[in-house]
Amino acid sequence: MKTVAIIPARLHSTRFPKKILYLIDEKPMVVHVYENAKKSEIIDDVFVAVDDDETIKELKKWKVKTIMTGVDHVSGTDRIYEASKTINADIIVNVQADEPFIDHNLIDLIVKEFDDESIEIVTAAGKSLNAKQLNDYNTVKVMLDSDRFATTFRRDPIEIEAGGYYHHSGIYAYRKDILEKFTSLGQSINEKEFKLEQFRALDNGISIKVVLVDRVAKGIDTLEDLKSKD
Repeated sequence: MKTVAIIPARLHSTRFPKKILYLIDEKPMVVHVYENAKKSEIIDDVFVAVDDDETIKELKKWKVKTIMTGVDHVSGTDRIYEASKTINADIIVNVQADEPFIDHNLIDLIVKEFDDESIEIVTAAGKSLNAKQLNDYNTVKVMLDSDRFATTFRRDPIEIEAGGYYHHSGIYAYRKDILEKFTSLGQSINEKEFKLEQFRALDNGISIKVVLVDRVAKGIDTLEDLKSKD
């Protein structure tokens, strides 16, 4: 199987404007993501799906491969799909542009799940979930069944379910035909209510396998998030 990673990189984020170009150790955030993905032993190539000439200009300095996409996508997954149309690949890995601490070994573990031909989508979650994260709206929580398939996702935890949560990571991998199917579907009721697009898959009978690790890296939603990886 040919596998590529695509990093959806929208420039004008609301809570943290131009965060993908924010310098961490004198390097744009999205470049850290790109370079970590490139370390994967399984990924054949890595691209950043951008929506602005300013991003392309900046990333050229770092020799990052970019693909220009539209500015009106509802989600990063829709941006990923547009970019994937120009690429010959069997598996598409969606690595978030605000995950500068992503572990390339996690990417490898996710892709290996596709050795099972029944697997449609794979994501990841960490066993470590402290009280602060459990009650943090920006920390997405996932519940699993005994076979490590996602059963539901939460932003605000429900108290009686608290013991069953894991810390969800925003990385996804799709078989290319499943990615096409996913993006052809309208937003589901749960997706709109909880503002989590993974419900579009669950609500339409598309299963999501979860790679469970001890800890997953924290995504950067706000400038304050950079002060701590917890």
